[in-house]
Amino acid sequence: MSAFHDTAEEHLADGDDSAEMTAPVWAVFGDLMAGLVGAFVLVFIGVLLTQVDLVNSLQSEIAKRQQEEARRMALEKALAVPLASGRVTLNNGRIGISGSVLFDFNSDQLRPEGEQLLKALVPPLQVYLGERDEMLMVSGFTDNKTVVRGPSQRYEDNLELSAQRALTVTRALITSGMPRSRVFAAAFGAEQPVASNADEQGRALNRRVEMAPVPRASAAAGDAGTPAAPRP
Repeated sequence: MSAFHDTAEEHLADGDDSAEMTAPVWAVFGDLMAGLVGAFVLVFIGVLLTQVDLVNSLQSEIAKRQQEEARRMALEKALAVPLASGRVTLNNGRIGISGSVLFDFNSDQLRPEGEQLLKALVPPLQVYLGERDEMLMVSGFTDNKTVVRGPSQRYEDNLELSAQRALTVTRALITSGMPRSRVFAAAFGAEQPVASNADEQGRALNRRVEMAPVPRASAAAGDAGTPAAPRP
């Protein structure tokens, strides 16, 4: 009877030891699962935040595209008559006029045809700029042929020629009624060609004047009449 009692006690002792060994294993397993769940939650939150950022970026881009499209359509409507006549072009918000329409070769004096065209552009551009409180940047461009100085040639280089042409167009717009606060001139010379300068046809396309509506600088810039830097 005593032997049986001793055996029973030994089995109970073994059971206690087994329970004591099993308890830490389950504790470690529980900690591991809790850690995995925590990591999963963090990953899920990170993915969710990324998706929210992507959706916000997409919505912002869509709104920007819609705004640009509405702006383009408004400009096309304002310039419907000169665009239909083929005397001007409109590309990405830039109004292009061939240099041959405005000026004779290597000249900054407006041709009668060019002067009449600029007069026709002023009223619709005034309305467009006034509705959006924007300014008009007049840019002059040339081909890459070197300016040959002579008795009748008073330009140092293509940059100076493009500057004089841009100023001539700007002054003509002002004379035709465009407020001075709405227009300014810029010169690019042979930079930013729209065609190859390898042949006369391409060079003729590069000799041009462009006009582009641009936003005014923010009030933080300190001068509401100063235009914001245009995008390249």
